[in-house]
Amino acid sequence: MLRLENVDAGYGRAQVLRDVSFEAQTGEITCLLGRNGAGKTTTMKAIMGAVSLMGGAVWLGDQCLSTLPPHEVARHGVGYVPQGRRLFGDLTVAQNLEVGRFTQPDDEAVLEEVLELFPRLRERYLQRANTLSGGEQQMLAMARALSLRPKVVLLDEPTEGLQPSMIAAIRDVTETLRDQGVAVVLVEQRIEAIMALADKAALLENGRLRGVIDGPQLRDEPDILTRHLGV
Repeated sequence: MLRLENVDAGYGRAQVLRDVSFEAQTGEITCLLGRNGAGKTTTMKAIMGAVSLMGGAVWLGDQCLSTLPPHEVARHGVGYVPQGRRLFGDLTVAQNLEVGRFTQPDDEAVLEEVLELFPRLRERYLQRANTLSGGEQQMLAMARALSLRPKVVLLDEPTEGLQPSMIAAIRDVTETLRDQGVAVVLVEQRIEAIMALADKAALLENGRLRGVIDGPQLRDEPDILTRHLGV
């Protein structure tokens, strides 16, 4: 279980998150909802240690993550797929996946697992990442994170700008991760995706948590999403 306790975070002296607390359980998809600038990406970075906390703590089980550098957070089982993918463009698919396997480089079973999830990457295995389509690059970014065999996966806008077939493929993999017992934290702006995937949603507004709502309530009261995601 991933747990944020009274997290304050920001950039320099500019505070973005204030007293944010929520949990992401194993085998569930927790959506972070909020308008642009609400603090969703900062929350992801705070979990990963890419943003220093001003207060509070992040826990994975009984391990405090907030005292660790980002690569140690990954070693403890947190995979991160940032908005914009952040691939090594001049490296091949194979080389990007090798980077993702830094915690267990000799385990070929891990490589086979991610290629089974994303068979398109097997076809593109020796291509450079910057020659892939946008959807294929997103698949590679997810596969790289999953090469850690993570307990928690952070997905920041994974379907942004993708065509419908690629969106469906990303959604299917996200559901597979949940079914395998992974805790998924998902930032997503597409209301239909949230309605289909969310087991619960944490609502952020101006860097503060306004509540946590379970999936059935979201589906019964869709105006909640309109209020928190609408312009």
